[in-house]
Amino acid sequence: MATAENLVRKQIMLSTDNIEKLDKLSKQRGTSAAEIVRLSIESYDPDSADIEENELLELVSERLKEAIKETASTRRRLNKALKKLESQETK
Repeated sequence: MATAENLVRKQIMLSTDNIEKLDKLSKQRGTSAAEIVRLSIESYDPDSADIEENELLELVSERLKEAIKETASTRRRLNKALKKLESQETK
């Protein structure tokens, strides 16, 4: 936790939504809004966000491929069933 001796005042501009979220988080955690901001800055790592984003994209890609295969399989089974029904109707 930061101490008053090593802190520097910095004025920043935030949206109303950010202020509301910051106030909500500080109340939930029982700490100051400034501490939430400090913790957020300390935990921010744009390089790891890229890695997580790439991992997420790979996961989505894999799931999409699986869904396409399952859809194709289902369509084949449906077409087979429809042909069978059509042949029964013509008899």
